[in-house]
Amino acid sequence: MVEESTCSESTQDGKELRTDKNEHTVEHVAPESIVLEKKEDPEAQTPKSSTWIWSVVYLCFYGFMVQLKPGEPFITPYLLSTEKNFTTEQVTNEINPVLSYSYMAVLVPVFLLTDYLRYKPVLILQSLSHVSIWLLLLLGTSLLEMQFMEFFYGITMAARVAYSSYIFSLVPPTVYQRAAGYSRSSVLMGVFTSSVLGQLCVSVGGVSYRTLSAVSLGFVTFGLLLSFCLPWPKRSLFFNRTRLEAERKDAAQSELIKMKPCEKDDIVAATPSWRTSLFVQMLKELRNVVKVPSLRLWSLWWVFNSTGYYLVVFYVHILWNKVYPAIEKKHVYNGAVEAASTLLGAVASFIAGYVKIRWNLWAELVIGFITAAQAGLLLLMGTTDNIWVCYVAYAMFKGFYQFLVPIAIFQIASSLDKALCALVFGVNTFLGTILKTIITIIVVDKRGLALNVHSQFFVYCFYFTLLTLIYVCCGAWVITRHYRNRRAAEGQTELAMAADSVIQQ
Repeated sequence: MVEESTCSESTQDGKELRTDKNEHTVEHVAPESIVLEKKEDPEAQTPKSSTWIWSVVYLCFYGFMVQLKPGEPFITPYLLSTEKNFTTEQVTNEINPVLSYSYMAVLVPVFLLTDYLRYKPVLILQSLSHVSIWLLLLLGTSLLEMQFMEFFYGITMAARVAYSSYIFSLVPPTVYQRAAGYSRSSVLMGVFTSSVLGQLCVSVGGVSYRTLSAVSLGFVTFGLLLSFCLPWPKRSLFFNRTRLEAERKDAAQSELIKMKPCEKDDIVAATPSWRTSLFVQMLKELRNVVKVPSLRLWSLWWVFNSTGYYLVVFYVHILWNKVYPAIEKKHVYNGAVEAASTLLGAVASFIAGYVKIRWNLWAELVIGFITAAQAGLLLLMGTTDNIWVCYVAYAMFKGFYQFLVPIAIFQIASSLDKALCALVFGVNTFLGTILKTIITIIVVDKRGLALNVHSQFFVYCFYFTLLTLIYVCCGAWVITRHYRNRRAAEGQTELAMAADSVIQQ
């Protein structure tokens, strides 16, 4: 900035001698003769308390309302029912895989557009995709239409990053943690309320799946209307973060060119290019992230364990329908199980915030034991004939994952800049999506092995077992190295003390 790169000296006639950082004279002018348009740096602005509070309240209300889709836990039973009449093989090997492909295809564009367009347009796109999902589910009858439904579902999943990061553009940095807690709580409460409402409609009210889908369409349409009223953020993480600062630099450089035309080439050469943009600099810094052991460990956990987690979540409803093909809708408890697992996940996340251990020493073993427990639960789900055992195992599986999520977020975010942190999470999610897509193509898709759902869960069990062995072996190596180094340090200390005592004698 010009103001930062020049110095000034007073002259006898009351004017000011300005020199740039290379000690070149700029002009003898009175300080008042140059008036540049002053624009406040959005990062330095502190929003008025009442303004950001109401913005957060509205965003949380929006986050709650867009999760009200009481028909969502019953999409798979609806597709397999006589109303839609798709076969289990079609749903498993032809319809569901489209979700993974769509998610991978749109994740990077949505991530970049979220920041460039400053969140709101992407949230509107997400709401439009929600409406498309339920319209296709209500009116569609062909396999292709259901595949398009899964395509739009992938867009809604990719656009979740817009909501999760939007909150940080509305509030001052001092309340980031509290505001993030509010937004996440509103989403979890919306999922819980939606699941309970759907279960009550099916089991108590005897509502048909089609009617439940129509109710969901009404809720997401209301969410679309709410998205148009969201406030526009004044800043973002990458592309718009320094927009006003760049404008101020351009204005200053224009003034300098007018005053000193002979130095035009030097001034223009200093103009920032895309190579010096914040986003490109963040990409370069990613190389240093992988060199930090804790960041490397938790990023790998995010990639590999989230892959297995979402594969289970995507196909568990088909498994339930295989274990217990309920003839009457009132005996389908998908909504109740999703509500219970969401509540258990929220409790697990809360408990994780109070766990105090030396993560740099015990992290691999803790992750290994939890991953082993998840592998055992998957084996139980794949072998049991009791639907209630399957329900409980699924809730516990989700609870273990949700326990580690806030720990991973804290371990990654605590040592990174906010912008770099968002980029790391984006890269981790994208790598996990690529891995999930590869597994889907090989294991699930009809062009691959096209395994049935029970066989898939055995594959997922083996996947988590393999991860367990890797984590435990790494944990054993880290602990062994730690105590070996400590014994060596203690030995050196004893030798030094002995040497000191000999010298004193």
